[in-house]
Amino acid sequence: MAQNKCLFNHGIDTVIIRVSDIKEARKWYCDVLGLTPVWDDPVEDLVVFETGGMTSLTIWQSDQPIKVDKKTGSYPIFKTTEIEKAYQQLKDKGVNVDELVDETLLKYFFFYDGDGNILEACQVEQ
Repeated sequence: MAQNKCLFNHGIDTVIIRVSDIKEARKWYCDVLGLTPVWDDPVEDLVVFETGGMTSLTIWQSDQPIKVDKKTGSYPIFKTTEIEKAYQQLKDKGVNVDELVDETLLKYFFFYDGDGNILEACQVEQ
């Protein structure tokens, strides 16, 4: 069996999303996505959320303008087994949601938080 030569062999700890207002963003990620905060740091203006997987999601306030570019920016992809339900719930909550794409073994859609940060949801067919 080959040895793992990866320098970082324990996965990804967290993904950081920059936001313009930590209080407003915290409320959105809790109320809209249903994420649970596991750490609030008022000194650094950041909140860490449990995502149901190994990797957490951290929102972190920036004093710089939030610049989002769908063609060059990084973004998290949330896994789900109920993509249509997630899609409809986000639409019902008034979230900016792109169309639901249905490919042979994959369904996905992009959606956006209050700062316009790109988020994606996907369902991989087994």
